[in-house]
Amino acid sequence: MNQLITSNTKLTALLGYPVKQSLSALMHNTAFAYLNLDYIYIPFDIEQEDLQTTVAGLKTLNFTGFNLTMPHKQEIMQYLDEISEEAKLIGAVNTVVKENSRLIGYNTDGKGYIASLKEEKIPVKNQKVVMVGAGGAAKSIAIQLAMEGVEKILLLNRTIEPAEEIANTITQNTRGCGVKVQEFNQNNLQKALKEANILINCTPLGMYSMEDRSIIEDESILRKDLVISDLVYNPAETKLLRQGKNRGCKTINGLGMLIWQGAFAFKLWTGKDMPVDVVREKMLGRQVK
Repeated sequence: MNQLITSNTKLTALLGYPVKQSLSALMHNTAFAYLNLDYIYIPFDIEQEDLQTTVAGLKTLNFTGFNLTMPHKQEIMQYLDEISEEAKLIGAVNTVVKENSRLIGYNTDGKGYIASLKEEKIPVKNQKVVMVGAGGAAKSIAIQLAMEGVEKILLLNRTIEPAEEIANTITQNTRGCGVKVQEFNQNNLQKALKEANILINCTPLGMYSMEDRSIIEDESILRKDLVISDLVYNPAETKLLRQGKNRGCKTINGLGMLIWQGAFAFKLWTGKDMPVDVVREKMLGRQVK
């Protein structure tokens, strides 16, 4: 249903650069229309040097809140009035809520990822997890996994320092989760997968324009009882997920995380539950092939 935009329409947005491939506007506007809410979601290409002035402008307009994507999730924190404890721990904000004239930052990425696993009936507690990549998404997911009770996390990354930073944060702020760091190479990965329950790809390998690449060189190292999770959602099935299916593994792409992190943001802005099934159906029909 097309909604009339008026002076009463509440505004939400995505700030990032670039944002043309994002499905967030489709997701939120579908949910607003389905629930007949007088909201609209607008994506904005904002370069880093313009973030501060953009945020100042949004504070004066009828914005209920906004999302952040790369490269703004860390820098935004200095322009906010309050930051949730979990966002402080992660060191990044992906959702901002405006309450009166105050901007409050949250991070829904980790919760969104856990929700996507639960939706697929993939257990988390007491599991052994191998994660490849140590960027912002990896950090939010690793911390949330530790808080949810995973037994072990092995972080594999080509450069050790970012992975060590994540490991130190987990060790200092959670209990009961063993976390180790190793250089990402095929030998270390093969050894790690011998006892892992879940493999998570947090790198861009396999995404649109890199469809022929995977973190796995030899798919025979994949056990059929292994769960393979790829944060990439475009394309819907990456090379890694195809490799997993060939070996009989349960596979999950990043669309569920995208939807659920958005659902938590939606709840913060509107106080209502996002119609997740409606949104998923719409997004599945519009994913870039």
